[in-house]
Amino acid sequence: MKILAIDTSSKVCSVAILEDDNVIFEKHTNDEKTHSQNLMPLIEKLFKQTNLSLDNIDLLSCCLGPGSFTGIRIGIATIKAFADSKKIPVVGVTSLESLAYNIQKNGLIVSLIDAKNDNVYYSLFSFDGNTYNQIGEYKSDNIQNILDSLSVYDDPLFFVGDGAVLHQEKIQILIKKPEFASDIQNIQTSISIGKSAYNKFMSGISGDSNSILPIYLKKSQAERHLDGEK
Repeated sequence: MKILAIDTSSKVCSVAILEDDNVIFEKHTNDEKTHSQNLMPLIEKLFKQTNLSLDNIDLLSCCLGPGSFTGIRIGIATIKAFADSKKIPVVGVTSLESLAYNIQKNGLIVSLIDAKNDNVYYSLFSFDGNTYNQIGEYKSDNIQNILDSLSVYDDPLFFVGDGAVLHQEKIQILIKKPEFASDIQNIQTSISIGKSAYNKFMSGISGDSNSILPIYLKKSQAERHLDGEK
């Protein structure tokens, strides 16, 4: 099964083609251009370098968020267009889930993405060597509240994401047995999106273009401004 996966939820615009859960090729960019300028050229280069086309793709996947409001919409709109034109099944993956897939160590994984003003997007996962399972709900909250809720754990907690990097000092103070991802593991990529999508598809989870919807967790900056919020 060939999978086209894209991630436009962060500053990095990333696209990858996988054969099942094995990476065939990946391309990304983190320049000053917008994702709307970068995404299609990256996909075109990816197809050219792999001698593949959309006709060869069996599954489409993109990041649903949370993350950049504009980036998420661009990624979802692109995948929807591909799915509708070729009738290819789709699987959506959250940015927090894809970060967990960067960690292949048994135990509890804490995904944290910076949401500004000491707030983070958060989710907790467990990994048993084969399967990632989400524990609880996705949240957007103050980092202090998140760490207070995690302080009850006696088992080691593996932290990943730019939110973990930003708040590492506080994590080390409040969490009993913290461990931290490497720099490369903290980067959101389409590779992890594709691997997660493959596992979900093999578990019977997929849909058409209408099945993928953005996950924002908080209001956009414009909405907060209109509501008089910071």
